[in-house]
Amino acid sequence: MRELIFSLIRREIAGRYRGSALGLFWSLLNPLFMLAVYTFVFGVVMKARWTIPDQQNATHSTGEFAVILFCGLIIFQFFAEVVSLSPGLIVANSNYVKKIVFPIQILPVVSAGAALFHAAVSLLVLLVFAYVVFGGVPLTVVLAPVVFAPLIVLVVGIAWTLASIGVYFRDSSQIVTPLVTATMFLSPVFFQRASLPTWLQPWLSLNPLAIPVEGFRNVVLFGVQPDWLALGYYSLIALGIAFLGYQFFQKTRRGFADVL
Repeated sequence: MRELIFSLIRREIAGRYRGSALGLFWSLLNPLFMLAVYTFVFGVVMKARWTIPDQQNATHSTGEFAVILFCGLIIFQFFAEVVSLSPGLIVANSNYVKKIVFPIQILPVVSAGAALFHAAVSLLVLLVFAYVVFGGVPLTVVLAPVVFAPLIVLVVGIAWTLASIGVYFRDSSQIVTPLVTATMFLSPVFFQRASLPTWLQPWLSLNPLAIPVEGFRNVVLFGVQPDWLALGYYSLIALGIAFLGYQFFQKTRRGFADVL
C-alpha cells in the first residue's frame, strides 16, 4: 500500500507539469507571484506590519513582512490545494472505482502527498529568504514537521468527506471554493491574533488554519515554541475528523459505482 501511494504521488506531481516548458518551476512560480501581489496590497498599499516577539514595535521592512506573509501562505496553499480538489477527486478518477482491487480511499492521501511536496519546495525557498532578510534561521525550525503534521491529518479527513459528498452532489465544488477563500482571509495569514479585539481572539482558533499558521510562523521565523496545549487540542480534533471522514467515506463508497 505504501509503495502504491508513493508511486501515485510521484505520478501526480509529474503529470501536473508534463508538457510544461518550466516544469516543476511552476510549483514555485505560482506562490511567489501571489506573494508579490499580497505583499504589494497589504505591505505597500495598506502598510500592514507584524509585531515580532521580543521586539517592542512593528518597524520591520516590507521584505520582512513578505517573508512573514509567505510563511502563512505555505499553510494556506497546502490546505487549499487539497480541499479545493477534493469534491471532484473520485469523479475525476472514476476508472478506479470500478476496479475492485484498487483502494480508492488512498486518493485523498495521494492528493495531500502531492500538496505536501509543493509545501516542502515553498518551505525551502522561505528558509533562503528568511536567512537573507532576518540574517538566520532559528533552531526551532526543526519543530516545523510537528506543527504541520496535525494539519495533514485534518486535511485528509476533510478530503475523505468532501470526496464522498462530491460524488453524489456535484455542486459541492462550487460551495467549497468560496469557503476556502474565506478561510484564508479569516485566518492569521494577513493579520495576527493580537490585532483583533480581545473578546474575538479566542474565536479565531475555530478557523482550521489559525493554530497551524501561528505555530508554523513561530517555529520557522520567530524562534518561539508553539502553543503546545493548543496544538494538542488541535491534534485530537484532527484525529477525530480524520476518523469520522474515513468512516463516512467507507460507508458511502458502496454507491459510487452506481452514481458514476
